[in-house]
Amino acid sequence: MYKACIFDLDGTLTDTLESITRSVNLTLERMGLPVITLEQCREFVGSGARKLMERTLKACGDEDLVRIEEAMEIYGRVFAENCTYHVKPYDGIEKMLKALKERGIYLAVLSNKPDGQTKDVVHTFFGDAIFDYVQGQKEEIPRKPDPAAVFAIMEMAGISREECVYIGDSDVDMCTGNNAGVMTVGVSWGFRSREILKETGADVIIDHPEELTVIVNNTKGEEGKNERI
Repeated sequence: MYKACIFDLDGTLTDTLESITRSVNLTLERMGLPVITLEQCREFVGSGARKLMERTLKACGDEDLVRIEEAMEIYGRVFAENCTYHVKPYDGIEKMLKALKERGIYLAVLSNKPDGQTKDVVHTFFGDAIFDYVQGQKEEIPRKPDPAAVFAIMEMAGISREECVYIGDSDVDMCTGNNAGVMTVGVSWGFRSREILKETGADVIIDHPEELTVIVNNTKGEEGKNERI
């Protein structure tokens, strides 16, 4: 029986692409570099702020990342001011979270977004009563797809791998769930395609948040894998 759900944030619970793109482009403008498109940013996100800016700088011609430290310093300040810009939860997310909470499911957020901004977004759009634990990227914690943070959350929740579901929208998320050995659910409404989710190890791919409640209600656990891919 599943007892905990660990969610990615960007592209899974909330549509944050405009806020990230705005922050990247404000950074580039201050550096005198050309801006990127929303679709370029969609391809660059998922592996944390530093990887995002590395990919961005390379797209702008800085192949050797000569200006990466400058970019990170500016981006950190800009993103802190814009992390909730035009952000919104995806349709059906709040209803799904409420249903899981009412069932007593332990709910956590695990993001590669900087920890401060992860907490800001969750607090702004979901309050403080839904999630039992929220964690973004910190220097001392390995980034996803390293499973260390998933293991730490499971230990806090007092659950086993068989009782945990990891939910995300990217290849990084699918690898995270698989590296942790937990049920791994891909969402089709996020930043990566269904094909990428399937190729990188999704056990199940869902098209609407309410489908997750069906999975969690499925007491078969591991036997329920691969039914919807």
